[in-house]
Amino acid sequence: MKPSIQLRLGQNLTMTPQLQQAIRLLQLSTLELKQEIQEALESNLMLEIEEDGQAGLSQETTPDTNDNSPDSPAEPLGVEGSQDTIPEELPVDANWEDQYDIPVTRTQQGSSEESADFLARESHAETLQDYLHWQLNLTPFSPQDRGIAMAIIDGIAPDGYLKVPLEDILIDMQDEEIGMEEVLTVLHRVQHFDPPGIAARDPRECLLLQLEQLPDQPLKPQAEKLLRDHFELVTGNNEAHIRKQLRINSEEVRQVFRLIRSLNPYPGSSISPPDTRYVEPDVFVQKKNGRWLVSLNPDTMPRLRVNPEYAGLVKRADNSSDNVTLKDHLQEARWFLKSLQGRNQTLLKVATRIVEVQQGFFEHGEEAMKPLILKDIAEAVDMHESTISRITTGKYMHTPRGVLEFKYFFSSHVSTDNGDQASATAIRAHIRKLILAEDPKKPLSDNKIATMLSNDGIKVARRTVAKYREAMAIPPSNERKRLV
Repeated sequence: MKPSIQLRLGQNLTMTPQLQQAIRLLQLSTLELKQEIQEALESNLMLEIEEDGQAGLSQETTPDTNDNSPDSPAEPLGVEGSQDTIPEELPVDANWEDQYDIPVTRTQQGSSEESADFLARESHAETLQDYLHWQLNLTPFSPQDRGIAMAIIDGIAPDGYLKVPLEDILIDMQDEEIGMEEVLTVLHRVQHFDPPGIAARDPRECLLLQLEQLPDQPLKPQAEKLLRDHFELVTGNNEAHIRKQLRINSEEVRQVFRLIRSLNPYPGSSISPPDTRYVEPDVFVQKKNGRWLVSLNPDTMPRLRVNPEYAGLVKRADNSSDNVTLKDHLQEARWFLKSLQGRNQTLLKVATRIVEVQQGFFEHGEEAMKPLILKDIAEAVDMHESTISRITTGKYMHTPRGVLEFKYFFSSHVSTDNGDQASATAIRAHIRKLILAEDPKKPLSDNKIATMLSNDGIKVARRTVAKYREAMAIPPSNERKRLV
């Protein structure tokens, strides 16, 4: 094909910095949005918080967060003398990530360390490794053994188990004078560190290490024998076989199991607890006069406005460099207010539609949850799926059933006998309800649960029941059988 030059007319939407800001605001959580607003107030003199009694002084404000009308019109915001007029609708509803990478994280303004807000830094929490290294420094070791101990500690996972094979530790030491016996000796010393059971290689060793450190008490030898020689009986809960192997009666079997259950199978969790996440709801859901209503959380952000005095100076200004800077600040402030307004309207519109679809959940609980995917909401509110994904990630609603993430209401579906569909969340709730009501001495198998669900019109395979049960961290029937 012969190369040639062709002219073509067309329209193309450009990703401007202002549009990037509008899209990024959609993605921010409530806490991140508060930080963004604070930074905008500090960097732009045109923005200010609207105090009580100032309403009506300026039309350029953020919308009232108590307004339950997501489609309420907004006044177009333009800047006199500016060529960059703010459009009525910001084109944030597009699959921009196909063409652009829009990060959510922000960089600190300023390059000096003094400009960083120390209150925003995460406080240092002691990890399991920190705690073990502290004990290592208090324990006398030869330089060689100390190196082995450090390698062992580095191979311990947050749950407290040693995940690295001793053979690999021996190889990593790169010292021909060190043998496996010395590595085992150091391991046994580390296993006597706190918390009890640390550096175990499997659950049996973990529980045995904890039993060894307990003071002598009745049936402790029998518990050690059960764990050491018949560990498979612990998970199988075969009382008759346990009585035979340990030569004890039924009451003593129960006491042995009480002792074993007092142990911690995940010793590292006591030192490295999961991080606590603090969330603030973006919307409130409450029932009034028989209707479920959605309102924005008024505490998520202050009411902002453009300072009318400074804006008036811009309108009377000439084209000096100082006044050009003021005009730029005014334009940025109005873009920011427009972006916040668009975020609020989109958030309220999506939350309202979710509540409309999931009214059964709010009335009756998880068993009434309907299947819902992003596409369903996108079509209902006439937006792109990517926009729905952004506005539902990291956003929370305060409901009579707790503070729930928007994503919680989305789940896949399973067909029922009558042609309807049941959500995966509802099926998990049914499974949990059946297991809670089962006879502890005769727990329901996955097959039995699948049959019971089928009798209720929900057809699911046994492997599906097993998958949902495991997702809820519920053990299988043989492990749920109680001896006490």
